[in-house]
Amino acid sequence: MAEAQRHTVGDVTLNYRIDGSGDPLVCIHGVGSYLEAWSGVVERLKDSFTILTFDLRGHGQSSRVKGRYEIDDFVNEALALADKAGFSSFNLAGFSLGGLIAQRLALTHLDRLRKLALLSTVAGRTPEERTRVLERLAALRAGTPADHHNASLSRWLTEEFQAANPKVIARLRQRDAENDPECYAAAYRVLAETDFGGFLDQIRCPTLIATGEDDAGSNPRMARYMHERIPGSTLSILPGLRHSILIEAPETVANLMRGFLAAKETNHG
Repeated sequence: MAEAQRHTVGDVTLNYRIDGSGDPLVCIHGVGSYLEAWSGVVERLKDSFTILTFDLRGHGQSSRVKGRYEIDDFVNEALALADKAGFSSFNLAGFSLGGLIAQRLALTHLDRLRKLALLSTVAGRTPEERTRVLERLAALRAGTPADHHNASLSRWLTEEFQAANPKVIARLRQRDAENDPECYAAAYRVLAETDFGGFLDQIRCPTLIATGEDDAGSNPRMARYMHERIPGSTLSILPGLRHSILIEAPETVANLMRGFLAAKETNHG
């Protein structure tokens, strides 16, 4: 993988990396994660794409900014890095919270986007789903990222994967323990309280929507909801997977993205 670089936007210094060559692709990770979450996908796509990955504010090696985070902070910082990389337009992939950031970017800066991939993300939550995620936010604020990790591991990854990959699980546990609790909670609030369900019909670029068949939070019902509202979108429900598809099935995700991003568009309606 390429060397990490730093770029300062306002009062935030962002840790980012550019790998590969070809069409520009920006990838945004989920809450409590970091740019390396994309490594398995990047390794498989860097022969065809120039890929920008980065640590969101408050995450990884980026600035641990305190206080309230807004979705537009994340959008503006992603755009600033795309500018820094020289991407006047680009493909965009977002996972979980990254998918919400990607939705917002598509709704506010559609002219910058070529194609959009929304992975394991949320829209159109039911009242029950909204209650559950707000309960998780409250539990997170009361506990620690490590507590949240322990409560979430089997929501993220299958037991089979956990048993077969103890080193991966140990690394995830270590990275989660390194998270700043205040930053984690600030980002999780954005995930918990943001929903663009009523605006998705305004997203007018080729869009791929994918989630794990057994993802409890970013569930297949929500994926179908997005698919029904984003004109001409493509839907893929991935069998046997839960939330963390980037970690458990990077080859599946990379193949799905490659096929979608490389396809020539036949209609421009």
